[in-house]
Amino acid sequence: MRFPLKVGLAICVVVITFFLLYSWERKAPSVFENSWQQYKELFVEDGRVIDTGNQNISHSEGQGYGLLFAVEANDEKGFEALWRWTQSTLQRSDKLFSWKYVPCARHDASCITDPNNATDGDILIAWALLLAAQKWHNEEYKLASDGILSVVEQKLIKRAEGYTLLLPGEYGFVNSDGSIQINLSYWVFPALLAFSEITGNPVWSQLYRSGTALLDKARFGQWTLPSDWVIFNDGEFSLAEALSAEYGYNAVRIPIYLVMADDEQTPLFTPFLAFWKQAEVPATVNLQDGSVAPYSYTEGMRAIALATQSYTHSRGKETLNLPIVSAKTDYYSASLILLALMSLSAESHY
Repeated sequence: MRFPLKVGLAICVVVITFFLLYSWERKAPSVFENSWQQYKELFVEDGRVIDTGNQNISHSEGQGYGLLFAVEANDEKGFEALWRWTQSTLQRSDKLFSWKYVPCARHDASCITDPNNATDGDILIAWALLLAAQKWHNEEYKLASDGILSVVEQKLIKRAEGYTLLLPGEYGFVNSDGSIQINLSYWVFPALLAFSEITGNPVWSQLYRSGTALLDKARFGQWTLPSDWVIFNDGEFSLAEALSAEYGYNAVRIPIYLVMADDEQTPLFTPFLAFWKQAEVPATVNLQDGSVAPYSYTEGMRAIALATQSYTHSRGKETLNLPIVSAKTDYYSASLILLALMSLSAESHY
């Protein structure tokens, strides 16, 4: 049967419109979404993020990063699986999370070898839950985030010498002489901004301001860089008894957190930018004696450097030629790459 010309044209318009709308709804995955899929294939198993560079253990930091990346990629099912494992296996009765899980025969909480928390993991998880609650309108995630933050405030925030400090864990970081061991990379600046905005609790903005003030003062060595760990005592900073006197695998996260928080305090970036200008950038540098690692910084560290340089030089969000996540990338380096990618997204400044 033949249709009249006008009817046929109308049908064509409807069909074309349908396919355009369908194509728009099923747009090509972003660079971040593709990277997240690769990350999941390499490092996530039944909701557990596997640290392939550290004997395949899992920890609260890794779960926090996994949850955060799942939200950014709009992967609700992936997020649900990650949260289910994190909650059932790592979450303690006080709402914080045991930091270290070593695979064992039972594949449950009996595999936890250190029940102490790691505060950066707690903060990352709480932040991811808060973002998930906003994106997917899930009140349970918001309540879970609130519960974690309440305990972080109660147990892990300490005021001393005019600063609001963040203890790296509940146990083991306040010494008998009153000195405190801190890790400035545990100040996840974009998370603190989000907590301040959503909860209205001034403690998070106080913690943010103290973190940037500490970064301005706790600098060491030729490069005036922050160390992975530092001792704070009577208003002074020391590396003498610190867990590590190096700038390296911890402190490298600091500049990307500042970028993600859209913090334009240029002097805070200066030592990192200077350090990265070297022809050969070492992975670590000892801030007491100046010695450097005999190997170059990792692809993840390079991604952090590139994203930070882009931000400070142009304030732009353009796509850079960042390293990619591949089978050769270990968990931590891949996590740094995804953080760098997040920082380039206009939606990453929460």
